[in-house]
Amino acid sequence: QVQLVESGGGLVQAGGSLRLSCAASRSIFSIYAMTWYRQAPGKQREWVATITSGGTTGYADSVKGRFTISGDSAKNTVFLQMNSLKPEDTAVYYCNGKTLGNSYWGQGTQVTVSS
Repeated sequence: QVQLVESGGGLVQAGGSLRLSCAASRSIFSIYAMTWYRQAPGKQREWVATITSGGTTGYADSVKGRFTISGDSAKNTVFLQMNSLKPEDTAVYYCNGKTLGNSYWGQGTQVTVSS
């Protein structure tokens, strides 16, 4: 079992920055991949960024160059640094952790970007 708790969401003006955190209940090295997804009102949940236990990262085209995913193994936490935020980044952001055969979700954190 893995519990994931997101934090760091809030209201920010366009062009601003936020850093989201996803704290895991066990070592992130034991989790194959940690991923951020987001879901805007009336839209499907979409992939944002992934970091594997080996440190490989990947980003959706819509956030590439603006968002950075990273991990702190000492804190069992994965971060999503979001810069140059746009109103279209407004969504609930969810953290997901995948192990062999299981997928775990956090409760989500709201990010609102005003124009």
